[in-house]
Amino acid sequence: MSIPVARKVGHDGARKIPAVNPQHFRNVLGRYAAGVVAVTAIDPETGEPVGLAVNSFTSVSLDPPLVSFCVSRASTSWPRLKAAPALCVNVLADHQRQVCDRLAVPGGDKFAGLSWALSPAGAPVLEGALAWIDCTVDAEHPAGDHVIVVARVTGLDRHDDGGPLVFFRGKYGGFRA
Repeated sequence: MSIPVARKVGHDGARKIPAVNPQHFRNVLGRYAAGVVAVTAIDPETGEPVGLAVNSFTSVSLDPPLVSFCVSRASTSWPRLKAAPALCVNVLADHQRQVCDRLAVPGGDKFAGLSWALSPAGAPVLEGALAWIDCTVDAEHPAGDHVIVVARVTGLDRHDDGGPLVFFRGKYGGFRA
């Protein structure tokens, strides 16, 4: 298969990069399967749980232990989460699609009807999650319409068994090894 290569050169000899169509960008990158996590905390102002769904989570470093995830600049939950002293990254299981859907929408009581307990650092661990990772925000880096959050891991453990919730080509599914 041949790969089309755009090599446009301007009058000054500099290479011009063509604009990328946002829908095409989404469709092509959607071919990369991503696990789904829920980032949770206790809002320090209200004492209520707060959270959001993320499919851009990854480990960054072993020493020091760091993870990262991306959050939309338009998120109304992120300011409440980052104000908390501790965050918990919950690795969602394939049966937790409804949890993901609840945490992916803005507003409302996202935790109504959800079972959870506090992690050692004091953030919500969702019942049925495959693993939990306690962390604190180490750095934020602006990146287009998102913010890349780097978080320092303070504790973690396995929680439940099962397969992960996976996002692929705009749909949710599971994976069994």
